[in-house]
Amino acid sequence: MSKYTAIRDVKEHVGEEVTIGGWVANKSGKGKIAFLQLRDGSAFFQGVAFKPNFIEKFGEEVGQEKFNTIRHLSQETAVEVKGIVKADERSKFGYELDITDIAVIGASKDYPITPKEHGTDFLMDNRHLWLRSRKQVAIMQIRNAIIYASYEFFDQNGFIKFDSPILSGNAAEDSTELFETDYFGSPAFLSQSGQLYLEAGAMALGRVFDFGPVFRAEKSKTRRHLTEFWMMDAEYPFLSHDESLDLQEAYVKALIQGVLDRAPEALETLERDTSLLQKYIDEPFKRISYDDAIALLQAHENDADADYEHLEPGDDFGSPHETWISNYFGLPTFIVNYPASFKAFYMKPVPGNPERVLCADLLAPEGYGEIIGGSERETDYDALIAKMDALGMDKSEYDFYLDLRKYGSVPHCGFGIGIERMVTFAAGTKHIREAIPFPRMLHRIKP
Repeated sequence: MSKYTAIRDVKEHVGEEVTIGGWVANKSGKGKIAFLQLRDGSAFFQGVAFKPNFIEKFGEEVGQEKFNTIRHLSQETAVEVKGIVKADERSKFGYELDITDIAVIGASKDYPITPKEHGTDFLMDNRHLWLRSRKQVAIMQIRNAIIYASYEFFDQNGFIKFDSPILSGNAAEDSTELFETDYFGSPAFLSQSGQLYLEAGAMALGRVFDFGPVFRAEKSKTRRHLTEFWMMDAEYPFLSHDESLDLQEAYVKALIQGVLDRAPEALETLERDTSLLQKYIDEPFKRISYDDAIALLQAHENDADADYEHLEPGDDFGSPHETWISNYFGLPTFIVNYPASFKAFYMKPVPGNPERVLCADLLAPEGYGEIIGGSERETDYDALIAKMDALGMDKSEYDFYLDLRKYGSVPHCGFGIGIERMVTFAAGTKHIREAIPFPRMLHRIKP
C-alpha cells in the first residue's frame, strides 16, 4: 500500500496527518505564513505553513530552513508534503492541509506556463505542460468519466467489446478522407471507422462495441475537427431504426450522468451549468426528419438569430444550420432520414422512399453540433450490390462485408460517437483540441 494519500481522499482523514506526493501549482504568502496550491492529478487543494510551528517542531535553525524551502518553492516543483487535514468551509474543495513537513523530490526552474495569459499557439506547443493546468486536468477527468460510463453502459446492456483493426485495405465511407500508407508493397489505410468490421462482430457475438483511434484526412480547420480522434462504435442485430434511437438516447444520457457522478469538481472548475446537463438527462431528446428540418430552417431564415444560408431539399446542413436547429429545441436533437445522395452506401432506404435512408445524426445544443451518427444497415445482398455498382465501388475490396449479407443476414443498426465531441459538449468548452491529450490537426503533429 502506498504511503501517499490522494488529494481526492483527504476528506476521509480529517484531523489526521497524511503524506501527499504532488506538485506545486502556485504559491503565495508573506511574513510568517505561506500558502501552497498543491495538485496530484486527482485534485487541487491548499496547504498552509506557519513559520512558528516549524520553529517549534524542528528548532530554530532547521525550522527556519524548512520554512524558507516552502517560501521559495517554484511552480511545478515536485514535493512530498506531510500535514494535518482540516475542514475549511472557505475553500471550494472543502479542506486544507496544515503543513508539518516537506521534502523536494524534483526541482522545477523557469516553468514556461506561468499564471498569466498565453497565446493558443504557445500553449499548444507546450501541450505536454499545459495538461497540468487546472482546467486541462478537469477536461481530462471528464474525458475519463465519459470513457468509464461508456464501458459501464455497454456492459449493462449486453454488449461485448470487439476490437476492429486500425489498418484496413478498404474505406468505410469516403476514401478521399483516408490516410494511405504502404503495407509491404500494397496500399493500406488508417481506419476512419471500425463499423464494417464491427458488423461482422455483431453477426458472431450479437451486441458489440469498439473503442479506438480513427483518422480523417479532411483538411478542416474548424473547432469541431481533429485528424486523429477516438471513436466509440456500437453495432447490434435485431433492433429497428427507432429502437436504435432509443438506445443512443439512453447511452448519451448515461454519459452525462456519468460525468455528473464522477467529475463534479471538474465541472465546477470549468463553471459548467450542471442544471443544463441535468435537463438533458430528464427530458426526452427531440426527433425531426431531414425534410421537416429543411422546412423549419426555411420558415425561420429571416429571423434575427438565423445566421445561416438558405437551403433547398437535398442540400446538406452546415454547422450554422445544426447549431440553430438544436438551439431551437434546446435539447439534443435527432435529425432522421437524410437524403441517400450524401450518406454512406451501407444505409438502408426508408421503406417506400428510396431517396431517403434510415439514419440519424444527434445534434447537441449550445452550438456543439453532431456528436453521434448512426443508421440501420442495408441487409439485402442484391440491393447492396446495386448501390455499390451505382457508386462505382470496387466490390472485391468488400468481399467480407458482402458475405455478411449471404450467410444469415438479419436487420441490424449501429452508431458511432466521437469521444472528443462528447467531451467538449459535456465540459462546455469551446474547442475540441482541448478534449484530447495531444491533438492532431491540419497543421499540428507535435508534441
